[in-house]
Amino acid sequence: MALEVKKQERETPQSLLRRFSKTVRQSGILLRAREGRFRKREKSKQMTKQAALRREMLKKEYLKLAKLGKLESKRRGNRR
Repeated sequence: MALEVKKQERETPQSLLRRFSKTVRQSGILLRAREGRFRKREKSKQMTKQAALRREMLKKEYLKLAKLGKLESKRRGNRR
């Protein structure tokens, strides 16, 4: 979307800049640009499945070690 702001007769550069800034704000161009700036890409189906399988494997391994008593218990609450 292209915005065009032409200088009117007897208009100062400051007022032209102010008018331009106002039209840019009202158009919403900057908002859309900022939203897209930090947008994260979606993972592919294969990557999602691999991540889920890895989480399941780590969970099973953690439970196995917990049953064998090879994990240190984590204390919750105040740390001293």
